[in-house]
Amino acid sequence: MFSKVLVANRGEIALRVIRACQELGVKTVAVYSEADARAPHVREADEAVLIGPPPSSQSYLVGERLIDVALRTGAQAIHPGYGFLSERAWFARAVRDAGLVFIGPPAEAIDAMGSKTAARQLAIAAGVPVVPGTTESVRDADEAVAIAETFGFPVLLKAAAGGGGKGMRIVRAASELADALASAKREAQNAFGDDAVYIEKYIEGPRHVEIQVLADTHGNIVHLGERECSVQRRHQKMIEEAPSVAVSPELRARMGATAVAAARAAGYVNAGTCEFLLDTDGQYYFLEMNTRIQVEHPVTELVMGLDLVQWQIRVAAGEALPFAQKDFTPRGWAMECRITSEDPSNGFLPSTGRIEYLHLPTGPGVRWDGGIESGSEIGLHYDPMLAKLIVHAPTRDLAISRMRRALRELTIDGIETSRSFHLRVMDHSDFQRGDIHIQWLEQNLPALTAPATDRESIRLAAIAAALVAHEERSASSGTATTSSTTTQANDATAVRRDAHRPSWRDVARRESLRSS
Repeated sequence: MFSKVLVANRGEIALRVIRACQELGVKTVAVYSEADARAPHVREADEAVLIGPPPSSQSYLVGERLIDVALRTGAQAIHPGYGFLSERAWFARAVRDAGLVFIGPPAEAIDAMGSKTAARQLAIAAGVPVVPGTTESVRDADEAVAIAETFGFPVLLKAAAGGGGKGMRIVRAASELADALASAKREAQNAFGDDAVYIEKYIEGPRHVEIQVLADTHGNIVHLGERECSVQRRHQKMIEEAPSVAVSPELRARMGATAVAAARAAGYVNAGTCEFLLDTDGQYYFLEMNTRIQVEHPVTELVMGLDLVQWQIRVAAGEALPFAQKDFTPRGWAMECRITSEDPSNGFLPSTGRIEYLHLPTGPGVRWDGGIESGSEIGLHYDPMLAKLIVHAPTRDLAISRMRRALRELTIDGIETSRSFHLRVMDHSDFQRGDIHIQWLEQNLPALTAPATDRESIRLAAIAAALVAHEERSASSGTATTSSTTTQANDATAVRRDAHRPSWRDVARRESLRSS
């Protein structure tokens, strides 16, 4: 086992890795930009090193600087988390060339699966079913139109080096293709430094189901079941769960075997995820492989009963997997909501500012993976995801009830968040039935993001407003009816806000917001 690991990331995933290392008895080195100097992950690590200004291009994306910090601090390995440099083959190769261990797949496997077109070629060669489409990027709009017409519209343009919905465009007619291709290429170039775009047949109304795999350096590979990730906005996942209502034990075994075959064909080691589209007839198609730990890994951990991040570290240190495929059957139901600093009622625009008050949910089966605290400053330099709220329960119905309860307990005051949006999803009859697909959220977004107008919310808001008005009237009348100077001083002290305790006015406001 390593004695020290550098965590090349920030926020909740950096904390997640640090905690896994602590439980393994491994010391950690955090890195941080100037914007993150007071972030929780900096404080929780054994050491912390400043790596540059706030822009990620000058800090978290400077691979040479990260490697230098690892060498100077005596770290033996680097964990990249997700995002940033986690899926960059050149970085994995540079870490290895520096005599360090990259806690992830080999650079060759990232090369094989990092490009969507290369991954499609590999999957086809391994007999893995893929969505009809090209295995090479398109050169220009004329070629794109010719290819699209062979599949039939609608088609989907996808960035070959992409992820997270960037560089993706749905095209429903030949007349739209040239503009969509130019836009997709620009976005891909800006996001990934590669403007290569390829074409797939667009499948209407499928589910997004992914299979978690784990492989060691001794030739052992297992899959850890599926995750349902169909609640998406602009190809960005919002809510994930495990298992999926649409996947039977027999289908799970088939999809899992397919994922293992794809991973083995790529020479894969460590944790990774194969993503699939699942249509209404139960046919599934390979999309891509994410060569890193996923944001949604906690739901798999909870239903399968193991720590994936710890096993990433153990596998990188050379340990063999001590379990077999037969050891894994989902137990209960897990669900995850991504809590972001966005305003759902205003087109999910980013929200910035200082977190004035944070109250976290607790109780049976509730897990909070977060990288924020009261006083955290939320800016625009990084992804808006603040944390993940995860629950585990014996059944899906109970998991939804538990998530609803946990969301109601959660209070983040000072910025707008996605909390109210998630509550509405939990209350939606389609979601409660599990009747969802990758276009479901977009189709229902207006109702899920409209300002709240229910009677209880109005009542609570009115109570809060009345309390505020009463305090302000009391303050404005001052102490005119009081003759004693001492009494005046005491009254002034009584209405003065305690710097360490929120006033009843703020409590009333929070209670109103919590119920809205």
